[in-house]
Amino acid sequence: MKKIIGFFTARIPRQWLIRFSYIFSFLIRPFYLGNKVECPVCESRFRKFLPYGYGESADNRLCPKCLSLERHRLLWLYLKQKTPFFEAKLKVLHFAPEQPFLKRFKALKNPDYTTADLDSPIADLKLDLCDIDLPDNSYDVLLCNHVLEHVPDLDKALSEIKRVLKPGGWAILLVPLNMNVNTFGDPSVTDPKERQRLYGQYDHVRQFGKDYPNILRKAGFLVTEDRLYYELSPQQRERQRLARAGEEIIYRCEKALSPE
Repeated sequence: MKKIIGFFTARIPRQWLIRFSYIFSFLIRPFYLGNKVECPVCESRFRKFLPYGYGESADNRLCPKCLSLERHRLLWLYLKQKTPFFEAKLKVLHFAPEQPFLKRFKALKNPDYTTADLDSPIADLKLDLCDIDLPDNSYDVLLCNHVLEHVPDLDKALSEIKRVLKPGGWAILLVPLNMNVNTFGDPSVTDPKERQRLYGQYDHVRQFGKDYPNILRKAGFLVTEDRLYYELSPQQRERQRLARAGEEIIYRCEKALSPE
């Protein structure tokens, strides 16, 4: 199964993967019936999660029903337990909307929820993260996860995210992290195999590291490091498969209420 998923994710364009993933999910679910792992997003139980990614660490990651990964499941718990996301009247902009969240967030009555992406077939707006064609101070919340590692102009992307947030608004900007290094990237590296070797994926342009929260602070955000993962029992963390290495901390990026 790991080889099959790896073959398709490496060769089929993202927009087509999105279109056909739910069909795949429906077909594969019966083979994973059980009660060893549990997804907090769709509240389903399985004997194990699907493999996803590369190497030995690819095993037991992807929910067979809603297609959530570790970061999605931890973020879901964070939004429910640590924020008013599910209750307050919020204007929300969600870049590169993840499939586990899309229908569930759209079904909520409280938020004014809009999705955006450059090429996703499931997004409401076609927008470039480095040139967001939306007014200043427009949104209470902005979600943009596992996108910044694809963006050539990181400073511009962070500036645009901050610009469209209202004063006091906040963003969640999850990225793949290697906590053993500082962030590095080389724009001259364009070969997919070399990017895979350096950054962990063929279409990444940098590897974020332990200095990531300082990068966010340098961009002008007030950064809070939330450690919900460590507040949960080891049993829950394992049963719900809530984080990989470097994903245990959620960085909440807030725009200051007053001018800097």
